[in-house]
Amino acid sequence: MKITQKVKRILANYESDSPGVKRNLASILMQGRLAGTGKMVILPVDQGWEHGPARSFAANPAGYDPHYHYQLAIDAGLNAYAAPLGQLEAGADTFAGAIPTILKVNSSNSWATTKDQAITGSVGDALRLGCAAIGFTIYPGSDASLDLIEEVREMSEEAKTVGIATVIWSYPRGGDLTSAGETAIDVCAYSAHMAAQLGAHIIKVKPPTAHIEQKEAQKVFKEQNIDVSTLAKRVAHVMQSCFAGRRIVVFSGGASKDLESVYEDVRGLRDGGANGSIMGRNAFQRPREEALALLDTTIKIYQGKA
Repeated sequence: MKITQKVKRILANYESDSPGVKRNLASILMQGRLAGTGKMVILPVDQGWEHGPARSFAANPAGYDPHYHYQLAIDAGLNAYAAPLGQLEAGADTFAGAIPTILKVNSSNSWATTKDQAITGSVGDALRLGCAAIGFTIYPGSDASLDLIEEVREMSEEAKTVGIATVIWSYPRGGDLTSAGETAIDVCAYSAHMAAQLGAHIIKVKPPTAHIEQKEAQKVFKEQNIDVSTLAKRVAHVMQSCFAGRRIVVFSGGASKDLESVYEDVRGLRDGGANGSIMGRNAFQRPREEALALLDTTIKIYQGKA
């Protein structure tokens, strides 16, 4: 596998990691149409478990078939495909070696009354399926956050011993956080920093708003003149919070929205220095040709062509 100088510089930031982990990170960074650029677009499809099959796939019934998502990610030229155990197993042989995969190893559901996740996959599963990484969600701020933090630390340690990378979905919620606070700039940056401190190789957070949730943070942002006026400025602050840009950070696409809103967000992410997008519902809930067009434009934005 050829590795560009850009990717070599990114891998050099992971000073404690084995050649196996770096090889798996490189497989993601060197895949698809953004290969070698340091940018990435990942397709995550764990929403069937999180929200239910009808809410996730009825808008585009082809999405009920796990093979559909593998093929969409491949045909769009994406860097990786992330999904829970059963969904990856359903296409593991057909698509073996075709695209790097990320096994989502914990999940929740729409009936759960606590902000928590159950362990639904293992490092052994990821190794058996040839995955490049495991994916794990933590909920900073929730009553279960400390348990989730301990769980991902243990699973990440195990993954690293067998050369598998770790992706942490860091989604603040619960506790004293308001609804607006879940995407506040200070909270998003804090949660991203926590993921970096946990040893994540790739960090996934939501695009931050200009809202500042914590009173203590409001004072610091004002005193230090931290500019949060645009999405690009806010993304730059999140990147800075992840060891001054030494960690790969991707941003979620969120709920389905109109195309121009998607593209506007992606441009803000690009201009802020984000490593990329992890885009699920905005892609797979559209008909295949529309999804391919959306992903094509998203990639072109990261390439500086749109």
